[in-house]
Amino acid sequence: MKIRPKRLQKGDIIGIIAPSSPPNLKQLNNSLAFLDELGLSYQMGKSVENVYGYLAGNDEDRLEDLHEMFANPDIAGIICAGGGYGSARYTDKIDFQLMNEHPKIFWGYSDITFLHTGMNLYSNIVTFHGPMLASDVGKSTFSDLSRKMFQQLFEPMELHYTEAISPLTSVSGGVARGELTGGNLSLLASGIGTKYEVDTRDKILLIEDIGEEPYRVDGMLNQLRQAGKLDEAAGFVIGDFNDAEPKKRKVSLSLDEVLDHYLGGLGKPAVKGFNIGHCEPHFAVPFGAEAQLDAENLSLIILPGVE
Repeated sequence: MKIRPKRLQKGDIIGIIAPSSPPNLKQLNNSLAFLDELGLSYQMGKSVENVYGYLAGNDEDRLEDLHEMFANPDIAGIICAGGGYGSARYTDKIDFQLMNEHPKIFWGYSDITFLHTGMNLYSNIVTFHGPMLASDVGKSTFSDLSRKMFQQLFEPMELHYTEAISPLTSVSGGVARGELTGGNLSLLASGIGTKYEVDTRDKILLIEDIGEEPYRVDGMLNQLRQAGKLDEAAGFVIGDFNDAEPKKRKVSLSLDEVLDHYLGGLGKPAVKGFNIGHCEPHFAVPFGAEAQLDAENLSLIILPGVE
């Protein structure tokens, strides 16, 4: 069982970090009103406004922000400003023992997938895959459902995803139970062969991505297949694949054909159509929490991520 972090309370201080690329500072500033609405204070990481090419400061500064937020007893939880690229550059230098000894809420997605995987493997803590401050919260498109998802941080609550939220389609039938894991497919594929390779054994694997053509999704799923990750999983939650239309090739398999090829014949439940990923609304989920995926009745139930 993973360690569930302590729930938030009004008046708590949230640490804001940019573990990957420089966030849009205007949108980050816009997002702070939402934290006020939640009754939370915040403390910015030192490198949030830094720019080092496509990175939010150098690796040492971003890593230091991550460590300091976990070590600081005044910080109740950490929410990432945005993703982009770069969290994998320093994952091998992370003090995972520090996180294990000071478990707290850690929230983000996209490039943050590499950090989720590392923390789930080596800190044994539940982490949260959800909309980020500059990337999502600070935009005018930030939806009511996305807002509501933050309530799971204040009260242990079971999450229920049904077709009342979005149309769902079964790729392969059955029911599976296990810890929820996964995230951005590109990051999961890039972790194969490293110490931060996703553990899918008896787990429900979530995949999502943005801007990847069907042939690219095909290659990434094939990498997971050949590494045994698909065979080991108990089931598959297929999130949003935003902007996945073929561009380079006039003749292409569709994304659905690719998903059916890799996930349709495994004899494991697989359901597509979840609003999880680079989309609005964005249904936030706790990685490491126990879940049940029902591909017959088209539902996903996830146990609480906080204590």
